[in-house]
Amino acid sequence: MSRIGNKPISIPAGVKVELEDRTVKATGPKGNLALALTEAIELGFEDNVINISRKDNDPKSRALHGMTRALVSNMVQGVNEGFSRKLAITGVGFKAELKGTTVTLSLGYSHPCVYELPDQITVRIEDNGTSITIEGPDKQKVGQVASEMRAFYPPEPYKGKGVRYSDEIIRRKEGKKVQ
Repeated sequence: MSRIGNKPISIPAGVKVELEDRTVKATGPKGNLALALTEAIELGFEDNVINISRKDNDPKSRALHGMTRALVSNMVQGVNEGFSRKLAITGVGFKAELKGTTVTLSLGYSHPCVYELPDQITVRIEDNGTSITIEGPDKQKVGQVASEMRAFYPPEPYKGKGVRYSDEIIRRKEGKKVQ
């Protein structure tokens, strides 16, 4: 019995969800998303509520039941409210710039790190280029963009320099001691 998979998903006002050819499509004010369903999962609509069920009790079907419900729920929430992830840049001279759909990060290398934004992802840069907010309807894509930007210069434990998630805690190490 999947506790997550059996929970119904309510569709908020302004969001349109439809099923065509084993593909769930959600459209809302923040964008539109699509998800292909497997043969083991069934989707039902009743009065602005989505119910997800599985055809059999096969272990693979049981595993997909809760995951599919979570993915559809994230789609509905994403097209209605959207998701965001914040990055903080720490270090002398480290900053970010936004030009169109390109984010340029100056991270102390001999060259700037350039990142091209994918579709439906927006970025806001604040605090003189040291704070980045990534927003979009697709939770997975927002997290992937944040992870790829962080990978340019992950935070180091001695001075704390680098690109980190705003809620990430960096455990600082003590440097070498002179005897």
